[in-house]
Amino acid sequence: MTNTDSQPNTDQPLGTFDVIVVGAGFAGATVARELAERGGRKVVVLERRDQVGGNAYDRLADNGVLIHEFGPHIFHTGDERVFNYLSRFTSWNGYSHEVLADVFGTYLPVPFNKVSLRIAFGAERGEELIAKLIARFGDGAKVPISELRREADADLNEIADYVWNNVFLHYTTKQWGKSAEQIDPSVTARVPVFISDDCRYFTDPYQGLPTDGYTAAFERMLDHPGITVRTGVDAKSVLDLSQDGAVLIDGEPFGGTIIYTGPLDELFGYRFGRLPYRSLDFVFETYDVDQWQPRGTINYTVSQDYTRITEFKHLTRQVVPGTTTIVREFSKEYDPEDGDDPYYPEVNDQAQAMHAGYLELAASLPAFHAVGRLAEYRYYNMDATVAKALDLADRLLEESK
Repeated sequence: MTNTDSQPNTDQPLGTFDVIVVGAGFAGATVARELAERGGRKVVVLERRDQVGGNAYDRLADNGVLIHEFGPHIFHTGDERVFNYLSRFTSWNGYSHEVLADVFGTYLPVPFNKVSLRIAFGAERGEELIAKLIARFGDGAKVPISELRREADADLNEIADYVWNNVFLHYTTKQWGKSAEQIDPSVTARVPVFISDDCRYFTDPYQGLPTDGYTAAFERMLDHPGITVRTGVDAKSVLDLSQDGAVLIDGEPFGGTIIYTGPLDELFGYRFGRLPYRSLDFVFETYDVDQWQPRGTINYTVSQDYTRITEFKHLTRQVVPGTTTIVREFSKEYDPEDGDDPYYPEVNDQAQAMHAGYLELAASLPAFHAVGRLAEYRYYNMDATVAKALDLADRLLEESK
């Protein structure tokens, strides 16, 4: 089992470890395992929460359904190294995610595709529009709606306007709390029309969820004699940055390596201000039915205060007769004073400049490395986070030769 300390102040002093890793999510757990296993380092992982796994943490609800405490996580990647690496710690259930948009009570596959076109416009008109798309962009292409809106052809504009108004606009304003004009163009550029009958949300070659859950996979990843995990420990309470250009532990400069995966603005006491995020509220509900909805996730794109509903049994492929659990997601402004978790960085020039200032402070600290979505202030999928962590571990191990 993982070497876990519940009383961190009475055990091995932090200053005697070779590496301190802050955060037990994908970034922290990956670097910790690599440095302990391949580098022979003595590693301690400090996690503020009472469990490992970061936002991918999952647990069994009272009815036996495996739920994702911090929102649904569906693994997908085209990175063979990442997939093979994680497969050391778990098998996969082969789930391929499908999402439907609820448009005034009609379900349309998203990303918007050929099937969506036939439902939205009717079979005959849908085929006419599909032919236009294929002639202009080629069968199988993914065309951003921002590009479709710039086309001169009236039929292509009609498709773009339908997707914009019925799939993108209301959903995205709920998600970000801003008007469409205020949202960074990089967000709208990611919304495609997929000229395909493939209704999967992701088309990566490797997809699925860990067969027995993410938490079990993290526990295996951290189960190494060179790794000690201390949960319920806030790094700010043990890392003293009061002396410029140094990290003090118990009043002494720390001579090892620090891997930091949390928010840099928080670590440095919001010296340049607070980085803006969107947060989420999750409302879990259990029902005495086998199935609540036809797909794993339904997006509510033109109605409701919540953005989507996810039913976990679709994702986990569990067979739990007569009961199911769903979660409704409500997007909200991030307020750490209210106990909110940061989920989505709000991309704008001011925030990026602020984060650059924090990166400069971090770069002044000896052997201090910021990695992961919070530390880097970027939205990463799980596979990208693992890839970044593996690259960092590779570099550190190479430099130590």
